[in-house]
Amino acid sequence: MASHGARGRGGGRPTLEEVAARAGVGRGTVSRVINGSPRVSDATRAAVEAAVAELGYVPNTAARALAANRTDAIALVVPEPETRFFAEPYFSDMLRGVGAALSDTEMQLLLIFAGSDRERQRLADYLAAHRVDGVLLVSVHADDPLPDMLAQLEIPAVISGPRSAAETLTSVDSDNYGGARQAVEHLIGRGRRRIAHITGRLDVYGAQRRVDGYRDALRDAGHPEDELMIEAGDFSEEGGRGAMAALLERRPDLDAVFAASDVTAAGARHALREAGRRIPEDVALVGYDDSAIARHMDPPLTSVRQPIEEMGRSMIDLLLAEVADRRPPVSRELDRRQVVLATELVARASS
Repeated sequence: MASHGARGRGGGRPTLEEVAARAGVGRGTVSRVINGSPRVSDATRAAVEAAVAELGYVPNTAARALAANRTDAIALVVPEPETRFFAEPYFSDMLRGVGAALSDTEMQLLLIFAGSDRERQRLADYLAAHRVDGVLLVSVHADDPLPDMLAQLEIPAVISGPRSAAETLTSVDSDNYGGARQAVEHLIGRGRRRIAHITGRLDVYGAQRRVDGYRDALRDAGHPEDELMIEAGDFSEEGGRGAMAALLERRPDLDAVFAASDVTAAGARHALREAGRRIPEDVALVGYDDSAIARHMDPPLTSVRQPIEEMGRSMIDLLLAEVADRRPPVSRELDRRQVVLATELVARASS
């Protein structure tokens, strides 16, 4: 029985050459097996893996990364204040999906906040030093300079939702337009006729698409357009509360509200109750995200489920593919992908 343990011939760490000698193959073959290359036969792979186990060989990931001009690190960049990140379930669900996708790799995940000019400059200096292999950019606003900065630095990047219909970076998003249509069509199907909408931040393309879906669903059902039934929000609870109060003042006869997020819907519920409106008897309420907030509200909130964890996993898959693609960025332009995942309405007692 082999008794090498974690020691090589010289009493130190086993080397790649010793693994190759034990398996009866070349050094390059061992490297291909360790790096998961498919260009190795099953028998050879089994021999190398057995030698690795017998010798207790541990790959030197730092040396491998250096040789490949890689850091084995991915940055998840959030251009929002930390308070919003920890207050909204969207971000924790996204982080969970990203973490799950990275769990079977050797990549490290760095969480970086870049909500202020100072933080963005610090991030630019950090990325310019090539300390990460790629960047995931979450919650991007239309005028955010970060995507262009990443392009200039030639750093592989994937963003959660395009900045516009003409997005040039690879992105992963849910069907914001279709989700909004589902919400409004559901309310119409429940007999509601005066349906208001509290938007998200309108410098976010996804929020704009939800407004489009809301408008088109009403128009297709023969309902007259009424811009006074739309109130700008910011995805926050306080924003939802203020927007709901403004809508009630303008349109006290409204009988339904579609809110751009569950957090916003929670704020709207407070304003409705303060105004003496019952949910859903007087006003039906629908949110967006299908977060834990939706399930624990009183009454439980009807919400549009977007697959946030799946979005995080898809972002990682696309980013790792870009990291592995060593072609110059210009030659990758035609490969940019805009992935859109389906949404689903989850009906509960609030509507």
